[in-house]
Amino acid sequence: MGTLSIVIPALNEAENLPAVMASIPVAELAADGWKTEVVVVDNASVDGTAEVARTLGARVVSQPQRGYGNAYQAGFDAADGDVIATGDADCTYPFDALPDLLRTMRERDVEFITTNRLLRRNRSAMKPSHFAANHALSALSRTLFRNGLRDSQSGMWIFRRYVWHGVDVRSGGMAFSQEIKNATTRAGFRFLEVPIDYRERGGEVKLRALPDGMGNLRQLFRHRFRRTVPRQSPDQLRADKQPQNQLRAESAGRPQDYTDGFRSGRYEAV
Repeated sequence: MGTLSIVIPALNEAENLPAVMASIPVAELAADGWKTEVVVVDNASVDGTAEVARTLGARVVSQPQRGYGNAYQAGFDAADGDVIATGDADCTYPFDALPDLLRTMRERDVEFITTNRLLRRNRSAMKPSHFAANHALSALSRTLFRNGLRDSQSGMWIFRRYVWHGVDVRSGGMAFSQEIKNATTRAGFRFLEVPIDYRERGGEVKLRALPDGMGNLRQLFRHRFRRTVPRQSPDQLRADKQPQNQLRAESAGRPQDYTDGFRSGRYEAV
């Protein structure tokens, strides 16, 4: 049986957590061979988020230093699963898609799956200005890092736990999302981008559009031109995990091949 940690950062999301937790298909995941834990990272909430999460059966990790990236770093370091999946606590991401995404991970033999929300069918779930800004940041990210990813800002990823130990990710805020993708593809891990449904947010919007957008813009250039310091190389990490690695590759291939191949297949957005 594989082990899966679903890591969810939460800042004042007590209102949304019951629906989010109910959307996680634990029984279907178990039928597919996954022992699942849910790790909610309480990012200094003041509305009882931690208590609600515990009542719903999640393991709560406290991160008093606010910030999207700070929360994820605490959650990843605490996660026990061989595979980590992520998503926000605001009802926007489709946790019910996890069984299909994990099957795709096995079938396509990749180490990191990221998701694409920027589809025509999802436009109503996002403000037009946010939709346009996400496209602009993603286009710039593709230009700088040449990894072909259509949505650099998506917050839903599924990856082998050892990937986290092989990337140099430093952002404490919203730029963490683009940084982990670009660090992963730059390091040479096998990756794939998958289209998903995206839903309207529940509760209060936490995004600070202008400051967060400018911060992401600055981070893209700093990351592109800084000296990368990976903690371990992909080959070393794969060798260490070889006995239990269910996703062992028959052929490494180039990361870009995986991305293009998937987008041109049956999961192409319409």
